[in-house]
Amino acid sequence: MSASLRVPTAPAPSTPHASPGAATALLDAYRPGTDRFLASSRRTLLASGVAAHVPDDARPLSTRVREVLDARRRAGEPAPIVVGALRFTPGAPHSLAVPRSVRRTSALCEDPLIALPGPSAEPGTWQTREVPEAGAYTAAVAAAVRRMRAGEFDKVVLARTLELTSSHELDLPAMLRRLAQHDPKGYTFAVPSGPDRTLIGASPELLVARAGNVLTANPLAGSAPRSNDLAEDVRRAAALLESAKDLHEHAVVVDAVREALAPFCPSLDVPQHPTLVRTAAMWHLSTTVTGTLADHATTSLDLASALHPTPAVCGTPTETARAVIAESEPFDRGAYTGMVGWQDADGDGEWVVTIRCAEAEGRSLRLFAGAGVVAASSPEAETAETAAKFRTFLSAVGAAL
Repeated sequence: MSASLRVPTAPAPSTPHASPGAATALLDAYRPGTDRFLASSRRTLLASGVAAHVPDDARPLSTRVREVLDARRRAGEPAPIVVGALRFTPGAPHSLAVPRSVRRTSALCEDPLIALPGPSAEPGTWQTREVPEAGAYTAAVAAAVRRMRAGEFDKVVLARTLELTSSHELDLPAMLRRLAQHDPKGYTFAVPSGPDRTLIGASPELLVARAGNVLTANPLAGSAPRSNDLAEDVRRAAALLESAKDLHEHAVVVDAVREALAPFCPSLDVPQHPTLVRTAAMWHLSTTVTGTLADHATTSLDLASALHPTPAVCGTPTETARAVIAESEPFDRGAYTGMVGWQDADGDGEWVVTIRCAEAEGRSLRLFAGAGVVAASSPEAETAETAAKFRTFLSAVGAAL
């Protein structure tokens, strides 16, 4: 699979015209604990309060979500939505709710005020702890590479965390603003993830969106860190486009997305070659997959559940990769590499892969970063990639690894 030099933007369905400042006003209005904030390349959404929770039981999640939304509509709510986050582990407790009120406007990247200087990271002392430490992570990657070269499995995504403890209270609205400013074309989010906990981040990756009968997925796999030197940054992008290891990793993910979505669509548009997408910290190989649904009853959550987890966040074969992750990672991923997003009563919605994120609780932040490991991987290079991915959040809080 070769790559193209074209650098695309995400699909841009029509959105209501909004005056300058409308999207940044929702960003500035966000309050932790009571609000759920989501910004994408299509829209900005601020949901407040809780009108109803989606129950945790043995029924399929999409069934439970549909029943809650239908009940709210029968009760007179004209356009109810569910908003929140799902964890990496299937069946784990989720954080989905129907908000009491929702404010929507156009995308943050279309608001010129997002370019204005925001709040600087407040000075403070951060205590940091790597779990696992870089050396232990490198050893875990090396062990996985040996097993893949022996033919046990094809790919695994191994993650590590960085635990930060601040000397002062966390200013989550300011962190959210800085994350949004660093990558205004990405997917910025802040949602409750448990009692007194907030999941906050800026993901570059759309898992799936449904708008009417049209679905869009945008798998990313294969990455390279950005450079502050323009010539070096261009060199790294060009090298990524020609990297046999990264192109293979990307092809595995795209094939899995095609296979998962094919049962829902008479045909899928899957470009032959990946393109480049850039964030403030990373270059990524990207493919935008589109299709038309055969059955309008198929919801965005049906599609997201069929896709999750893609090899981009887990590996392949899936169950073997899950087992390797459980053996290798000395922590619970929680919502990391799960999904965050929304769905309305008609089944439309957007679900984003929960990466480039942290979970905030009290004065502590737990940051997450992972790397896709294949037989051709260099353990040292994968460890460096996780450090580069931490930069998205570290720059938003004024800390360093």
